[in-house]
Amino acid sequence: MVGDYCSFSGDKTEMHSQRNPNRLSCKMVLQAVGKVLRKTKTKPNGKKPPAEEKKLYLEPEYTKIRVVDFDLKELVVLPREIDLNEWLASNTTTFFNLINLQYSTISEFCTGETCQAMTACNTTYYWYDEKGKKTKCTAPQYVDFVMSACQKLVTDEEIFPTKYGKEFPNSFESLVKKICRYLFHVLAHLYFSHFKETVALDLQGHLNTLYAHFIVFVREFNLVDPKETCIMDDLSEILCSPLPPPPAAAPSAPASTSSPSSQNHVTER
Repeated sequence: MVGDYCSFSGDKTEMHSQRNPNRLSCKMVLQAVGKVLRKTKTKPNGKKPPAEEKKLYLEPEYTKIRVVDFDLKELVVLPREIDLNEWLASNTTTFFNLINLQYSTISEFCTGETCQAMTACNTTYYWYDEKGKKTKCTAPQYVDFVMSACQKLVTDEEIFPTKYGKEFPNSFESLVKKICRYLFHVLAHLYFSHFKETVALDLQGHLNTLYAHFIVFVREFNLVDPKETCIMDDLSEILCSPLPPPPAAAPSAPASTSSPSSQNHVTER
């Protein structure tokens, strides 16, 4: 089903890193070079424009890693015999569980100190409570709000009915869109702030496949405004395109056969 590609080991994964304090990292060197090159490129107010951080998740060595290599479009198209709301409910619940699971793999690295705001690319997300009050919070707080709100919705029998004959509410589609928008924020934050940890855990293939599947799904049913997802369009266009076929194997040389002249002949004496 939808979540077959995203099963992780139950064992707690630890990431160990060793750093040499006397050795400059590649990022530090690039920042120093960039600082020198930008000395004469200042804004009218004298402030230097911030350097655009390199997006590690766009590197071909990482984007080519997927868990499945078939067309994800086939997974999201509404089956002929399935009701649309049933299909949306089933997939939305599955994506909620998978994205929650994916985030849990790096949650120990997403703290109030490392992620003081819920950011992705050049966007900061604010939480709005039920009364519409805008709150700036840390990334782990924001994700906790998202997962709690989504959990409350997908387990509510009045909104996501599981009993036969139970009708979906008129507000169902708008609530699904709300959930998908929140889940996209979490995915975007995973790539922007925690892709290095994801690579260290060797889970980038799961994240890439989950992200591509989610984007193909929300595009198919227009569940998230393109203005919301445009910050990740560069990644979406790469991951939502089918992987190029592997290079064809070179034709093997035909097996050599013995010519009549090379065969042994018995001569009579």
